[in-house]
Amino acid sequence: MSDPQTVSKSLASRHALRNVKAFRRTLLGWFARNGADYPWRQTEDPYAILVSEIMLQQTTIGSVIQNRRFERFLDTFPGLHSLAEASEPDLLRAWEGLGYYNRVRNLQRAAQTILAEHEGAFPATPEGLESLPGVGRYTAGAIASFAFNYPAPIVDANVSRLLSRLFDWREQIQTSGSQTRLWSWAGQLLDSDQPRSFNSALMELGQTFCTPRSPACPQCPVRDFCATREPEKLPLKRTRRAPVKVDEHVLFVQKRSGPVLLAQEGGTRRKGLWRLPERSHHQLADLPLVDTRHYGITHHKVTMHIYHCNPSHVPPPGKRTTEKFYSAREINELPMPSPFRKAVQALLQA
Repeated sequence: MSDPQTVSKSLASRHALRNVKAFRRTLLGWFARNGADYPWRQTEDPYAILVSEIMLQQTTIGSVIQNRRFERFLDTFPGLHSLAEASEPDLLRAWEGLGYYNRVRNLQRAAQTILAEHEGAFPATPEGLESLPGVGRYTAGAIASFAFNYPAPIVDANVSRLLSRLFDWREQIQTSGSQTRLWSWAGQLLDSDQPRSFNSALMELGQTFCTPRSPACPQCPVRDFCATREPEKLPLKRTRRAPVKVDEHVLFVQKRSGPVLLAQEGGTRRKGLWRLPERSHHQLADLPLVDTRHYGITHHKVTMHIYHCNPSHVPPPGKRTTEKFYSAREINELPMPSPFRKAVQALLQA
C-alpha cells in the first residue's frame, strides 16, 4: 500500500454516473475474479444473512470470522424458532466476544416479530425489513439485496468512503444533506439486474483498495472513474472525541474449594453478563494487587486493577447487585465480557 501522504492518483478519465454501464461492468468483472468467499456469501437464506448483518454492525469482518463466530452462532440457533425461544444467558453466551450486546437482543426480537407478525416469512423489501427491531436502512437494504436479490442500494462506512472519493465530495458525511447525496449516488450506480453482486462488490472495494488510510489507488479497478485527487483526505468527518480513560478496581475472591465470586452486570450496555465484582479504590487499597489489564469499550480506555481478597473479608458493594460464587465449570457456561473471561481464566490457571 502507498504512504497516505504520497498517494499516486491520476485524474478520472470517465465519470461514474455518465458512464454508469461501464462502471458497473468494471466493478462486477473485478468482483467476479477477486471477491472474497465469506461464509455469509455462501447462502441466500435471509435468516443467516440477518445474523451476519447484525453481527457486522460496529464489528469488523475479522472479528466475526475469528473463531468461526458466525457459523457457531448458527449451530447454536439454526433458525427463527430456536433464536426466538432462547434464554437470555444462552443468547448472551453465544454472542460473547462481539460486544454491543443489545444487538443480539434486537436480533432475537426480530426473530420473534417475524414469527408473530409475518407467519415466519421474512419481509422481502427494504421497507418491510426496516420495520424489524434493530434493522435500519443499511441493514434492510443489505438483507433485501443479498437474500432476495432485490435492487436496494446500501451505504455503510466502506461505501460512504468510496462514494466520497469517487465523486470528490468535500462536505462532512454525517450531515443529513450528505447522507441524502450518498444514498442517491448509491441508488444511481446500483446494477438493478445484479444487486446482490454489485452491493457486495462495492463494499469489498472499500475494504480492500479504498481503505481509510493508504488507499491503493494505482491498483484500484475503478480508478479511471474516481474524481478525487486527494483520496487520503476524504471523507470529511466530524472530529472524533478523545478517548476517556477509566480505572476499574475489581476483586478476585476464590474459596478453597475453587468457586469464584462473580457479579451480574446491570445497566444497559452489558446487562445480564457476569464479571469480577467492582469496588471503590479506597475499599481495595490495602489488598494485594494480582493483575492489571487493559481493554477498550466504545470511546473508553479501561485499566482493570484486580485485587486478591479472602472470601471472609469481601467489602460490601456500593450499590445493590447480585453476587454469587461459581465453579470453573459453571463459569464456562455463563455469559461474560471477554476482558473478564480472559482475566478469570488467567487467574484460575496461575
